[in-house]
Amino acid sequence: MARVLFFDYIIHDSMFGCGRILAQILKLPAINSCTSFAQTKESFNHIMEQFSINVPKDIVKPINDKFQNLTAMVKEKYGVEIHSPYEVFCNPAPLTIVYTTREFQPYGEAFDQTYKFVGPSISSRLTQESFDFTAIKEKKPIYISLGTVFNRAIDFYKLCIEAFGNTDHTVVMSIGNRTQVSDLGEVPENFIVKNDVPQTDILQHTKLFITHGGMNSTHEGLYYGVPLIIIPQSADQPIIAGQVANMGAGIKLQMESLTANQLREAADHVLSLPFKKAVAHMRESFQKTGGYHQAVNEIFAFKGQYHI
Repeated sequence: MARVLFFDYIIHDSMFGCGRILAQILKLPAINSCTSFAQTKESFNHIMEQFSINVPKDIVKPINDKFQNLTAMVKEKYGVEIHSPYEVFCNPAPLTIVYTTREFQPYGEAFDQTYKFVGPSISSRLTQESFDFTAIKEKKPIYISLGTVFNRAIDFYKLCIEAFGNTDHTVVMSIGNRTQVSDLGEVPENFIVKNDVPQTDILQHTKLFITHGGMNSTHEGLYYGVPLIIIPQSADQPIIAGQVANMGAGIKLQMESLTANQLREAADHVLSLPFKKAVAHMRESFQKTGGYHQAVNEIFAFKGQYHI
């Protein structure tokens, strides 16, 4: 006999275009999981308007036509109406779990109580690389990492060596698996260069984090009270960098025009000026939120609300 499965609700990622559609097809209460900044319909429409202005019409029109064809197909096949691109790109739901704080979220006051800002979920990451913490525990290093995706940046790593090599700073630099340490030439004695490091553990000993500004890395740095220099690469990173700068927890630099002198001066600037107060405030606000524990509580409260 075939086993029949019954589901109480569906939890989908905010960027999974079919999440809201599947919930409607299955007639299930939906929970939207948002690991970046949330978007209101108004802020999303503003982004789309800017897109339409900055992109040639001969590109925009085929995209709009294809979207209309897809929405018509979904309605005909599944009986589900899609009223706007916002529903596909942001997946609004009766409950949205946002993994940051309302304070760090741009225009956080614009979101109603169906948005639960539970704060970042911080946990140790497994790594196959061993790391000797005795080399940094008393030295408060500068930590440099461009994350796990767009991290093949040999010129940038060489620039960091030029900026901080043979200085009083101890520097830990994670270069990812697509770059070899030998690609960087001679590594100064004050540098520790690894393909992978246990980031959350390193950050607990760090005085400055030079990062690409991904949501996870930014949250982890601020969670442990580390000021940031953010050099955004793509996606939401420029927005994250802007928010960090606005809150006084760090500064934003541009990769394209960056020089070793500018990077060194930026580091001295962040380490010498009163960024500590804003960073300490962010640390406290992040650490007092519940993260994934609070997310679970919100999901069970939602379940009770719908008498599932």
